[in-house]
Amino acid sequence: MSATSDTGTVTDVVTRFAPSPTGFLHIGGARTALFNLLYARHHGGKFLLRIEDTDRARSTEPAIAAILDGMRWLGLDWDGEEVFQFARAERHAEVAHQLLAKGHAYKCFATAEELEAMRAEQRANKLPLRYDGRWRDRPESDAPAGAPFVIRLKAPREGAVTIDDRVQGAVTVNNAELDDMVLLRSDGTPTYMLAVVVDDYDMGVTHVIRGDDHLNNAFRQLALIRAMDWREPIYAHIPLIHGSDGAKLSKRHGALGVDAYRDDMGILPEALSNYLLRLGWGHGDDEVISRDQAIEWFDLGGVGKSPSRFDLKKLENLNGLYIRAADDARLADLVAPRLGVALSESQHDLLRRSMASLKPRAANLGELADGAGFLFRSRPLELDEGAAALLEGEARTFLAQLHTALDGVEAWDTEALEAAVRAVAEDAGVKLGAAAQPLRAALVGRRTSPGIFDVLALLGREESLARIADQMTVPA
Repeated sequence: MSATSDTGTVTDVVTRFAPSPTGFLHIGGARTALFNLLYARHHGGKFLLRIEDTDRARSTEPAIAAILDGMRWLGLDWDGEEVFQFARAERHAEVAHQLLAKGHAYKCFATAEELEAMRAEQRANKLPLRYDGRWRDRPESDAPAGAPFVIRLKAPREGAVTIDDRVQGAVTVNNAELDDMVLLRSDGTPTYMLAVVVDDYDMGVTHVIRGDDHLNNAFRQLALIRAMDWREPIYAHIPLIHGSDGAKLSKRHGALGVDAYRDDMGILPEALSNYLLRLGWGHGDDEVISRDQAIEWFDLGGVGKSPSRFDLKKLENLNGLYIRAADDARLADLVAPRLGVALSESQHDLLRRSMASLKPRAANLGELADGAGFLFRSRPLELDEGAAALLEGEARTFLAQLHTALDGVEAWDTEALEAAVRAVAEDAGVKLGAAAQPLRAALVGRRTSPGIFDVLALLGREESLARIADQMTVPA
């Protein structure tokens, strides 16, 4: 599908996500990538990935791997091969020299000391810190022979520029507020601002969808685009994610990397994706939205102008919904590594069968693993303090009665097991729940568990009766 750009040209939609590989895939970056993916898919276009690795001191291979891994986990599948910005440095420099030849850029021979003195004077006079254009109209012959120089863009000084941002609306900046930014450093390496513009153009990017902390950059980059007489992209600057207290999201609000939500918190990728989608974008009252629905419904008109607040409790609630809807075999595969024990094939099958009982009360994979742990504990079970309290007094005698009744059950299924326990409770004149408590302590070693009859069915006759027998006598 095609879209109309600001210049009226009809183009195929191309979006991009361009992270800097200095660490994990940030939760805010993941949302930006998701919005770019959905917009491209909604319009039948392409979603591209560019790794902006020009900061060689901070860009690392492990960080690149972490970003790619996080995107694949979230299903943020990009089209084609990822582009590495650093590898395109020659192309970036080529454009800078083209601008120089066209008179839209110039060589600046100002020394570091001169620039620092300039900024000190601006600070003293409480003026904005920006380059004063001292080499803008000076001939190169004024510089000492062989003096180092940078190449700066000769940005327009008169008038103003208005960007019709698809999220922020019309935003205007006076050209006098912008200085002549550096395109090439004195060592010939390109700056970030130059590289971004050249890469977006060469990759055919039609829509630049990114955080609103880049809005000011758009005006500086637009001056470069116009100097090259290139097609202008459509801009959409989305508000940043804030913490629950309204402040910019930071480490004090919790995990910032996608990997922590997967590995440490046990969040499913579809739940995190759904939650990020709803952070700043909405479709009526819909909360649970599949990827297919998101592609069908997503457009920039639904993105709000105000920052969204990250609410971990809401994410966990949503994750619980997705866990309950998830396939049991898939959940077992995800939970197994969290148990800390190697499972045999039969044990893994037992774990799979336990998911139906465990997932209704679990909010994350960690809780599923915690709930399933009793299945694989060695006899005799070590009771926690709460379970031990349930087996005080006459409880062990009552446990022996339950053992006898359960030993006589022929069909070891939840219906027959409940009937046997209920009969013992009625004979003793107690409620079913009271009968279940010592049974739970003996079978699980804790006060809480899935439904007690599900526990009995999962453990099977032999293991259940053995665990109950272990607790029928007071330990020495």
